[in-house]
Amino acid sequence: MLYRKVPKNGDELSILGFGCMRLPTRDGQIDEPRAIAQIRSAIDRGVNYIDTAWPYHAGQSEPLVGKALQEGYRERVKLATKLPSFLVKTREDMDRFLNAQLKKLETDHIDYYLVHTLTGPVWDKMVALGIFEFLDQAKADGRIINAGFSYHGLPEDFNRIVDAYPWEFCQIQYNYLDESYQAGVAGLKYAASKNLAVIIMEPLRGGNLGRPTPPPAIEEIWAKAEFPRTPVAWALLWIWNSPEVTVILSGMNEESHIDENLALAGQARPGVLNSSELELVAEAGMTYRRLMKVGCTGCGYCMPCPVDVNIPICFEVFNNFHMFNQSDVARLSYAFRMGGDLTDGVPGYASQCVQCGQCIEKCPQQIKIPDMLSQVVADLEDEGLPQRLDTMRKIMLKQAQ
Repeated sequence: MLYRKVPKNGDELSILGFGCMRLPTRDGQIDEPRAIAQIRSAIDRGVNYIDTAWPYHAGQSEPLVGKALQEGYRERVKLATKLPSFLVKTREDMDRFLNAQLKKLETDHIDYYLVHTLTGPVWDKMVALGIFEFLDQAKADGRIINAGFSYHGLPEDFNRIVDAYPWEFCQIQYNYLDESYQAGVAGLKYAASKNLAVIIMEPLRGGNLGRPTPPPAIEEIWAKAEFPRTPVAWALLWIWNSPEVTVILSGMNEESHIDENLALAGQARPGVLNSSELELVAEAGMTYRRLMKVGCTGCGYCMPCPVDVNIPICFEVFNNFHMFNQSDVARLSYAFRMGGDLTDGVPGYASQCVQCGQCIEKCPQQIKIPDMLSQVVADLEDEGLPQRLDTMRKIMLKQAQ
């Protein structure tokens, strides 16, 4: 494992952090024994930055992390969680959430505490409610050690938030598709110039950049490389190539993913990619942007939908339909995954959307979700949908016998 230093406090953080938003599940709940084993295994192999948040896994991520960090593991890591700004209505709420998080995480302090999902307007609301006083008080009484924020807003608001408080760190979405999105590369460099540690989220854009079998057009690009690498390696090494990056958060929920990421984290020094390799990544980014129809990362903040549309899965299948040149497979997958067989009989089709707009307010990617759902309907809900659902049900019934 390699480590990078936090400029303002000297902490040596593992360049790979364990993100706890997408832990392994079983029967709709976190698979606790497996998740705990995964987290502890990563710590045993050098990971020392663990990231969670109030809403992850419908509120169950923080208690799971608290359990995983028992038996001496808490002392070996820097623990990060987040104030749910979207739920804060008063100054008192800030203390209430933090104190509840300390109990759920079974700890007396949070090493790296973030104001969650900031945009310009959300930040202005937090300032009006007293965020400066809260952070100062929580640091003074030892409940938090370092203060930071995670950002999901427009590029023009990022710098003013960086300058508004003596933050130790920030967290931004960054990958080779998002160089100009939200904070982007300009925000990365600005934050680093102000001596903030920069934590990277969505390095694989919801897993899309790490698919073992990428679209054919992307495979052709990687095939030109002198030294073969996996799609995950290209994505992560491209980020670590920048010295301004401190930690990459990876939502690892498969043991093989953990193994691969740890292996990469042992070689990811700045400059790990040469100029020709960087040109290939740039070409892959342009190609993905051409193929990908909707920039959904699968974070799930838009959920639950009041009419039960399964928005992240709709967009996942929609992107697959356009990226992988497997229209029949995508349509079968859509029929079965949206048909209700996997969700206690509750269908999740895009056509159920009533254009209420609630999802737009929640989406960190600022996607015009109802408009995009209309495109999903046009491509994936033709007259053959009922027949495809029936076909998939017969296939699944046969496999179960």
